[in-house]
Amino acid sequence: MEWCSEECPKGYRRTAIKGIHHCCFDCVQCSNGEISNETDKGSCIKCAEDQWPNDKNQCAPKPTDFLSYGNDVIAIVVSVISIIHFVKTSIILVIFIVYRDTPVVKANNQSLCFLILVSIMLNFLSVLLFIGRPVHVTCLLRHTSYGIICSLTMSCILTKTIMVYLAFKAVKPGSCWRKCIQAKCIHCVVFIFSFIQVLICFIWLCISPPFPEMNTHLCLEKIIIQCNEGSMVAFSIFLGYMGLLAAVSFIVAFLVRNLPDSFNEAKYITFSMLVFCSVWIAFIPAYMSVTGKNTVLVEIFAIISSNEGILACIFFPKCYIILIRPDLNTKNVLLRNAH
Repeated sequence: MEWCSEECPKGYRRTAIKGIHHCCFDCVQCSNGEISNETDKGSCIKCAEDQWPNDKNQCAPKPTDFLSYGNDVIAIVVSVISIIHFVKTSIILVIFIVYRDTPVVKANNQSLCFLILVSIMLNFLSVLLFIGRPVHVTCLLRHTSYGIICSLTMSCILTKTIMVYLAFKAVKPGSCWRKCIQAKCIHCVVFIFSFIQVLICFIWLCISPPFPEMNTHLCLEKIIIQCNEGSMVAFSIFLGYMGLLAAVSFIVAFLVRNLPDSFNEAKYITFSMLVFCSVWIAFIPAYMSVTGKNTVLVEIFAIISSNEGILACIFFPKCYIILIRPDLNTKNVLLRNAH
């Protein structure tokens, strides 16, 4: 018996031509995710989720995709940048410790400055948790560790901003605000603000913690290994609290920016929070528009740039005064700027 159509090659399937003899047919290429490993097949075979059709004639294992040191030069670059920023922050911390008895450091609350610098150092190191194959431990620690440390940074900055206002109020004779600017009260406020984020993370990890997953649907040619946030509600509350602390810090600092504040501390905080909020507002559409390892890179960029903004706006001016202009680091200049 002779066929009026030639045999379909591998990777194709037969489909009947309506209104023509059943011996006549067309050859149609297999759909995405399907193969035909024999000639003249009437149907295609669907590949398993962890496999993809190689030239439509055999199922091959899908390659995995995640941000790694072995395959991505950018992973090495961001790691080096993170470590450089960590070392730079460490140097600033040493400078503040060495010059802790000078007016410019004393006037801006030593303990809060030290806490902010240590938390920024840890924020830069937390970037390293985002690089490498996601496993259960790193998925648990990625966002929670950064969120808690970042909340400590924001809590210190917010407390620092509030203290600027209270310190101005406390100089008035008979003021009842003097008790509020004592070290115990300051540390208590920082602890409360930070503990709220710890509590949010604890509930998140108890209800539906993050976990590693192999996403086979986002891209047909490869398996994207990523961290699933678990409960999106808890993750949203977690991010929202950090945003709330940053927004309140910015608003309070902006309102008190014109007070006769020594070394313009409120103005520096205003600029730092403006940079921080701008980075994370820009992060949202960028995060939603990318996939795979690019989402991790966007997060890393946001972490590094937002913390660098805080470092540059709050601490660089003080380092300039301490190291370059020691003539401004005197009690007389401090008192003159306060009036």
